[in-house]
Amino acid sequence: MAKSSSSKKKQQQQLSAWRFLFGGCLGGAGGAGGSGGNKVRPGPRTTTTATARHALSPAPSSSPAAAGLQQRLSVTDVMSTCSDQDLSVSLVGSNLHVFTVGDLKAATQGFVDSNFLGEGGFGPVYKGAVAEGAKPGLRAQQIAVKLWDPEGTQGHKEWLSEVIFLGQLRHPNLVKLVGYCSEEEHRLLVYEYMPKGSLENHLFKKFPPVLSWSTRLNIAVGAAKGLAFLHDAEKPVIYRDFKTSNILLNPDYEAKLSDFGLAKDGPEGDDTHVSTRVMGTHGYAAPEYILTGHLTAKSDVYSFGVVLLEILSGRRAVDKTRPSREQHLVEYMRSWLKDPQKLGRVMDPDLEGKYSTVAAHKAALVAYQCLSGSPKNRPDMSKVVEDLEPLLTVTDDAPGELPAAAPEDVKKERAKRRDGDRREKGRQDKAARSPKRAVPRRRAPGRSQEFWEWKA
Repeated sequence: MAKSSSSKKKQQQQLSAWRFLFGGCLGGAGGAGGSGGNKVRPGPRTTTTATARHALSPAPSSSPAAAGLQQRLSVTDVMSTCSDQDLSVSLVGSNLHVFTVGDLKAATQGFVDSNFLGEGGFGPVYKGAVAEGAKPGLRAQQIAVKLWDPEGTQGHKEWLSEVIFLGQLRHPNLVKLVGYCSEEEHRLLVYEYMPKGSLENHLFKKFPPVLSWSTRLNIAVGAAKGLAFLHDAEKPVIYRDFKTSNILLNPDYEAKLSDFGLAKDGPEGDDTHVSTRVMGTHGYAAPEYILTGHLTAKSDVYSFGVVLLEILSGRRAVDKTRPSREQHLVEYMRSWLKDPQKLGRVMDPDLEGKYSTVAAHKAALVAYQCLSGSPKNRPDMSKVVEDLEPLLTVTDDAPGELPAAAPEDVKKERAKRRDGDRREKGRQDKAARSPKRAVPRRRAPGRSQEFWEWKA
């Protein structure tokens, strides 16, 4: 009993530190987070840099990461619980660095255009570098700095979610949050730099070289492990925005999940779901979530199925350049995934048949199960990892076991892609020539996919 009381008191002290750190911010984030005309504006800064650094310094522990996971505070905890402003106890597992705007301007050379990496719903992202000793305990490294855009589709609430989740969660398949900046109206996030960019860029932006079958499968397994880690945590996390632009790749093409702005604490105890407003990206959200607003881990499983189908086919979840019946990938291809005779019609022709048909068919069956219209029929992400990981070692097929793609099918698919690329380029050229349009802002791959919010 004493042990339980002590643990509860320790969590309250940790929570006090978080609320003190973000108290003013929460005051500015009282409404729903940053979409449409109801953007969440940042509240006044309430702590000094020194205080914030003390609040987020790692606590002594033989295994800080494990302890941080075990005692993770949820977003609900931070936003709904008030307590005294006691900073005597550090936050276990939180080793974020606090930066000033000046620090990050220097790191990115004043956010110069040559360091621009892209732009998503939260705002633009720039490459930077920090020197050894720039912050106590911070090693020299390259970083990616994300700035909040007040005109973007996300706002302060998403910034806060990112800090709370990635400030406490550590896993090889989650991108590392190095630190953040909360200075007056400025809200910035600092991540480890991922030199290979996003999976979306490599699948759809024609970045050479074409991703090989083994690389694609390894990325799928890594992303699945990241989701499984979130779902199986003591306090489960639902990612809610799983898509190719949020899967970043390190130099070895290993996948890391990024952008936790829409992540939610999962249901606990007897609860079966989390009720929330429906937000996401067209083509990725589970049908039951769109209809009811009931969010579960199986919503993420559906989104994973969409991404796995994109990895197999090399086609976007939604592609308006294609004929109407082919624009929505899941509707067009899902029924083919369970039919080995149609595997050749599913697989990306850019692979030129260089893949194990046995492994590809088994991966297609996993995608088929994940894309079930019934959440109960979808596997858990841990089962997905269990089914996909052994396929990494499958290299050869028995002769004639499964049909390869017919050459004429490959030629037809390549011709369709070329036509689609030409139509898209024509639209872009026309938009650029139109005197009535303002000069378009630079958009990252994340903005190429329509972000939306469902309203009753």
